[in-house]
Amino acid sequence: MRVSKDPAVRKNEILDIAGKLFAEKGFDQTSTGEIIAQAGIARGTLYYHFQSKEEIMDALVERTTNELFTAAKQAADDLSLPIFQRFIQTVLALRLDTSAEEGQDMMDFVHRPQNALMHQKVQAAVVKEITPVLTRIVEEGIEQGLFQTEYPYEAVEMAMIYANTVFDAQELASSEEMKVQRVNGFFYLLERMLGVEEGLLAKEMEGMFD
Repeated sequence: MRVSKDPAVRKNEILDIAGKLFAEKGFDQTSTGEIIAQAGIARGTLYYHFQSKEEIMDALVERTTNELFTAAKQAADDLSLPIFQRFIQTVLALRLDTSAEEGQDMMDFVHRPQNALMHQKVQAAVVKEITPVLTRIVEEGIEQGLFQTEYPYEAVEMAMIYANTVFDAQELASSEEMKVQRVNGFFYLLERMLGVEEGLLAKEMEGMFD
């Protein structure tokens, strides 16, 4: 006899199981039949919540990024912090590896070659959702004379795209020397794009990519 559960609970259970299977086998090598079997549900129950395996992946991306975006937006809205710290804390909130073991597991999951599509979707969502959030902070900084740029949105967007692409766990693992060089180069360019005093933002962001 199958146990009737709240739809939201059942949906999250399906996502948990699908996420584990995607992590173990990869998205392409995981079948909906395996998800159904491990979830202990009828095929109709799966299709009640998700029309396809692609919808399951999109829901996993949405669930993961929503958690990140909530934390990032809370940091951005913390008016008790100075502008630079709000900017830094908003960016730090986007790191999947800052939420203990669960976050580390998810970071390992999205960085695996077999989950490249999910990785791309997460990166695209981060750029789309967080660029406007950071832009508002920069615009406040412009009003306070801390930032000097005529293109706050474009500067933040370029920084987000670069950081998303280059500061990838796998990319930075190539060598410590390359890691330091890329971080220093990122700070150098970011300060100039945002019109910040040289070395000031870099100092505030020390340890961010350790």
